[in-house]
Amino acid sequence: MNSLSRRSFIAGAGKAGATAVAVSMMPRAMWGNPAGLPLGIQLYTVSKPLQEDIPGTLKQLHEIGYRQVETAGLVKHTAKEFRALLDDAGLVCPSSHLQLAGDNLDEQFADANALGAHYAVTSVLRHFSPAEIKTLTSTAAAPAAGSTAPPKHPPMQPLGLDGFKKTAARMNEVGKKAKAAGLQYAYHNHNFEFEKMPDGSYGYDVLVKETDPELVKFEIDCGWMVVAGADPLAYFHNYPGRFRMLHIKDFKPVPKPTTALGGPERPQGADLGTGFVQYTKIFGAAKAAGIEHIFVEQEAPFPVSQMDSAKVDYAFLQKFS
Repeated sequence: MNSLSRRSFIAGAGKAGATAVAVSMMPRAMWGNPAGLPLGIQLYTVSKPLQEDIPGTLKQLHEIGYRQVETAGLVKHTAKEFRALLDDAGLVCPSSHLQLAGDNLDEQFADANALGAHYAVTSVLRHFSPAEIKTLTSTAAAPAAGSTAPPKHPPMQPLGLDGFKKTAARMNEVGKKAKAAGLQYAYHNHNFEFEKMPDGSYGYDVLVKETDPELVKFEIDCGWMVVAGADPLAYFHNYPGRFRMLHIKDFKPVPKPTTALGGPERPQGADLGTGFVQYTKIFGAAKAAGIEHIFVEQEAPFPVSQMDSAKVDYAFLQKFS
């Protein structure tokens, strides 16, 4: 749906012709970027300035050139209030990252709808061991609000084939509930999903194969996928139609592929174009693969500041216009 809000989309299929004309008249700066898609940013990237000044930060993102955002929390606002701030800044939110934990998902889905999102996304939907849960919920493991330091995630225990199968079953359940709420569920990867299975495939393949294509789509985080040793182009080819969004992220070079999300082996983030992830072929294949949205996202450490990195990342993407 690109920059059209979900609310506009469901207003009526009869307006499709007028919509196509309106889109064709939009300035090229809004569309003529990688894969011909508007440039978006995952707001996790600018969490610190958002904590300090939400309206100013959103307007600055628009001034940089971003036109879409993906939320990761509402910074102590209601979804309706946050939507008003986005509208005022000239930004749209086609995708929202949610916790999607527990059985009562209605409130989170209502928030996604209020933001105008079409995609309800989760970035971790795995079964944690009791020891992992204890560490994850410890206040010592969490960085201060708005911190630019890497989160102190504990080393994750391998999920194994059974764990990935259980995660896939949970994804189908969430996808069914999202559909009932008028949303499309999508799963965002990190690197731990590329744990090797007994047959040599990745755990990520289990998630794709054992989820309903209509209920579950995927948002490929290219940086996390590549740092784990996998290839987004291979997934475009092997599982056509399953991928709808990309996270555009870079990492400092690693000595070998890693699935460590915590501890000393956790990869270190880098401004786009200063790490080792190669995007030319990915962008070249993205639209044909069905990608609808791309979002810049960056992991700590930030060389100068989060907002400076957002500017560098946007400039990098302009090279592909």
